Amino acid sequence: MFGNDADFLLTLHRTHAAELRADAAADRLARSLARPVSRGWLGRRRQAGRTGDARR
Repeated sequence: MFGNDADFLLTLHRTHAAELRADAAADRLARSLARPVSRGWLGRRRQAGRTGDARR
């Protein structure tokens, strides 16, 4: 399949570089997507606490 070691190393390098590019693209996509809404107990939405709401 490979004529010599140089062909093998070049193919290995290209494959690894392609994997790194794919990982980087997946990371960029994951960072660009909106994060899920924060949810509390049993999946209910948490109420945004106001600074003036001190419970006594």
